[in-house]
Amino acid sequence: MRIAVDAMGGDHAPAAAVAGAVQAARDFGVAILLVGPETAIREELAHHTLQGLSITVVHAPEWVRMDEHPATAVRAKPENSMSVGMRLVKEGEANAFVTCGHTGAALAAALFTLGRIPGIKRPALTTPFPTRRGHCFILDIGANADCKPEYLQQFALMGTVYARHVFDIPDPSVGLLSIGEEGGKGNALVQAAFALLEETPGLRFIGNVEPKEVLAGDADVVITDGFTGNIFIKTSEAVAAMLVDVVKEEVKRRPTAMMGALLARAAFQATYRRLDPREYGGAPLLGIDGIVVVGHGRSDAYAVRNAVRAALRAVQGAIVQRTKEGLDRLSSTTSPSLHVRREES
Repeated sequence: MRIAVDAMGGDHAPAAAVAGAVQAARDFGVAILLVGPETAIREELAHHTLQGLSITVVHAPEWVRMDEHPATAVRAKPENSMSVGMRLVKEGEANAFVTCGHTGAALAAALFTLGRIPGIKRPALTTPFPTRRGHCFILDIGANADCKPEYLQQFALMGTVYARHVFDIPDPSVGLLSIGEEGGKGNALVQAAFALLEETPGLRFIGNVEPKEVLAGDADVVITDGFTGNIFIKTSEAVAAMLVDVVKEEVKRRPTAMMGALLARAAFQATYRRLDPREYGGAPLLGIDGIVVVGHGRSDAYAVRNAVRAALRAVQGAIVQRTKEGLDRLSSTTSPSLHVRREES
């Protein structure tokens, strides 16, 4: 198994990207291809013990900065680390590509280099999201700010395939994020998507879900547009981090509570791990004809390690082929009015 990693992706690159890739190579026994300026990568690798690890440096002289326009930068810099890494996937030199760089640039590079799975109208980012029952998968979380109802229908298909084949959920339930449980609630997009999802064969659609139902774990897959999904994820992460900080502050203010905190230390640590976005590493870009995982820009080495793990799981779950098969089945059993056609758009 060979995973290409963008050495220049993220706020702490190349140090965090290289360190995380080395950890992944050691922990998962995977071959790593580090993509970026060779000199900078080798300087970082000099800080690590590499004996017994399969790590290759692939030179890419350019990279996309966070303040650049994504599509423009990708076109203007054809040898950027994202495009070079995705070409490795396209040419069969790598099984997947991982980046913690600019999300928009990752999407643009993926579309230019790998293209969409035939029949998929828009790719979508998904990620495991912690709930009372374990986790669910929310998509889209940032690839598509503006969506049409048929995009959300395909997100439901892709999310179902991902939950089933990567995380072994036999019959994933699908919920549509809205402001009320009733089918008539929500904006025009949600109402139209609700009608499509109700009629889509092969989906266990349970209707609308409010945020409280998402957190309760009532749905395995939660569908929304990328604008709403991104705000939902970022708000949830910020609230979780705030709660952890508040608990720490309150314990420090009360000496008598320190003993209880020490006794509950294991529980606090377990809770933090459940809420820590670094544990999930990155978000697979579903619908692309190749496996691409996008991590947080602020990812540290541990998050990069886990982004590689997410890519490894997607490869093992044959997520691209499974999506193609799922789309074929949906197309063969769906009426034309449901907007699921094997045609480019």
